[in-house]
Amino acid sequence: MVVSLGIPLDENSSFLRGAAQAPQQIRNAYNSDSSNYWTENGINLKDNPNWLDAGDLKLSRMPGVFHEIESEVSKHVDSGHRVLSLGGDHSITYPIIKGFARKYPDLNILHIDAHGDLYDDFEGNKFSHACPFARIMEEGLAKRLVQIGIRTYNAHQREQVRRFNVEAIEMKDWNDSTTFTFNGPLYISLDLDALDPAFVPGVSHYEPGGFSTRQVLTVIQNLRADVVGADIVELNPTRDINNVTAMVAAKFFKEILLRMI
Repeated sequence: MVVSLGIPLDENSSFLRGAAQAPQQIRNAYNSDSSNYWTENGINLKDNPNWLDAGDLKLSRMPGVFHEIESEVSKHVDSGHRVLSLGGDHSITYPIIKGFARKYPDLNILHIDAHGDLYDDFEGNKFSHACPFARIMEEGLAKRLVQIGIRTYNAHQREQVRRFNVEAIEMKDWNDSTTFTFNGPLYISLDLDALDPAFVPGVSHYEPGGFSTRQVLTVIQNLRADVVGADIVELNPTRDINNVTAMVAAKFFKEILLRMI
């Protein structure tokens, strides 16, 4: 069983708020009459018994909110479920992964993003949405971290890449023929700003030169891996245009959900 879980948190966003509104916007796009419930390889997700929408978490504020997220995710994982989370800003990935850690000590992560999110701290906040993968790797919560789409590494983050043995394919080095094989369970963390802003105007951080929607779909569809968890983060509905970004997020939701089912 795959559980879809909304995590409406944007308290750790460094530039703009708004991502807390995203989970319901993704659901609305998924249910929009402008599309349908079928995946590209012909599976109808509507009323499919292999997944359920658990709604949004009712969250407090930092610092207790991270424990709430970890506890809820852990409850589902320990029950044998796979969890597909809808953020929210990218800070949620750290407590989510903590919720996976006990059952999956050999977890792999595929991180798709314009940013490395490896800062030791950002603007004095060690739990910023710019820091989750530093926390994850320093605590040994993943055995392998692969980052793709990155186009904003600075000197500090390059040092963090070396420190944590991150496998990084920067966007300038991307080849569309690249495919990925993971031995052991895989978690996908998809930040929508991995895409070029032309495809996703509804994000807080515009970073030109990114993926197209089709390129990311191809990565997801061609994965050779057992996908046990995922998140889709950093949709900011306050910046979206005609729900374009929400529809892109809903498309990714369907294709990732299929991989998890």
